[in-house]
Amino acid sequence: MRKMVLSTIVCMLFISPYSYGQGAVTQPILSLAAAKLIGEAALEACTSQGYHTSVAVIDRAGNLLVVFRDELAHPGTIGMAQQKAQTAVLFRRSSLEFQQRTAVDPSLMPQRDVPGILALAGGVPIRLNGEIIGGVASSGANQVSDDECARVGLAKAEELLN
Repeated sequence: MRKMVLSTIVCMLFISPYSYGQGAVTQPILSLAAAKLIGEAALEACTSQGYHTSVAVIDRAGNLLVVFRDELAHPGTIGMAQQKAQTAVLFRRSSLEFQQRTAVDPSLMPQRDVPGILALAGGVPIRLNGEIIGGVASSGANQVSDDECARVGLAKAEELLN
């Protein structure tokens, strides 16, 4: 009996570290410092073209990290930028691709009704080693320029993360 208890304790000592590790997941996250630089780059891209926009940067879960609004941008552009970024993260593609995809496939059209989603160009996912860790979006210019400005933010993210 004593031998069985001793062997059980020895087994538990060797197995314990492995069983505790199975309950935890490690994920890369987008830092606040990086989010600020990404957002500033996207806003500057639109400002330099004469547009008064807002830019939102969100984390992998859709939580807002930073938002920048040009002094002359309409306040409604803040929410729209955040929704475009959420669309990009949730559907794992740019909000422009989401817009185009749902427009041509009637079975996908109801995805546009998901709360917090906006099927307009200007939002892109941020990836690290193929894994989405956030999104950046611009709102307040035209759709082409919003998409271009968000992609400037994405280029800044790639520069910082690689």
